[in-house]
Amino acid sequence: MSVIRSFKASDMFKFNNVNLDVWTETYNIGFYLHYLSRWPDLCCVQEAPSGRMMGYVIGKAEGQGSEWHGHVTAITVAPEYRRLSLARKMMSLLELVSDETYRGFFVDLYVRCNNLVAIDMYEGMGYSVYRRVREYYGNLGVGKGGRDEEDAFDMRKPLSRDSARRSVRSNGRDIVVSAHDVS
Repeated sequence: MSVIRSFKASDMFKFNNVNLDVWTETYNIGFYLHYLSRWPDLCCVQEAPSGRMMGYVIGKAEGQGSEWHGHVTAITVAPEYRRLSLARKMMSLLELVSDETYRGFFVDLYVRCNNLVAIDMYEGMGYSVYRRVREYYGNLGVGKGGRDEEDAFDMRKPLSRDSARRSVRSNGRDIVVSAHDVS
């Protein structure tokens, strides 16, 4: 049986099977170490009985006032372990910590607009599109359907502190902002 445990610095030596994927954003070692030292409770891995990494999530707490929230910086599952609800379990843990420890109003994440499988998964977990961020992932030019395929959806899920659900909106797909407008 696999286990969810804290992400350790030494895990960076064994996450290539997870990171070498077209949808996964990868970062430099210093970036991961910063997250592990600053928000260790928002970083976890799913590990197989053999010790092989199955997936991981790294997150942070950020914002001010009613914008204080948990942020999913990266979540990924190795291709051979997908469709086992591992991402859902790791996201649930990050949401719980964001809610109970950090007392955030919501959890947010950015996802490529053309990553339909991930968008469907997030919507099934209660996330909704808050806004579209133009060229969030850079600019590869206009893609299929006349839209830049490197745009991102900023997706949010309200937490218990946001009982009025101010952190979500029903028309988020219609709200378009520049990547320069988001922090």
